[in-house]
Amino acid sequence: MREHRRSKRRDPEVPVQVVNTMTGEAIGQIGNLSPDGMMLIAHREIRPDAMYQFSFPLPIQNHAPIEIEVGMHEQWSEPAGVPGQYWAGFRIVAISAEDQELLAEWVDGGVNA
Repeated sequence: MREHRRSKRRDPEVPVQVVNTMTGEAIGQIGNLSPDGMMLIAHREIRPDAMYQFSFPLPIQNHAPIEIEVGMHEQWSEPAGVPGQYWAGFRIVAISAEDQELLAEWVDGGVNA
């Protein structure tokens, strides 16, 4: 099957919890990451077209995880196949240059999970 997405994505090999930094609440875990966005498996419904500030530890093999903080804009969401879970797609709208470089390298496989 041919991939039609704009950016390469990578699934984490271990569960990675995502925290809403505005509330301190763990909101879900990463389904996949790209240099431009994230698919989140959330524990609750996500507000449509909302802006969020998230943080998560980027897992790196043989190294302590590096905390990434991003501003994200909700693009889509839908109930998952598991009751109480929701899938949501987010576009990155704010990230430091250092975190952006690290994320892009991780997605490309240069930094191992």
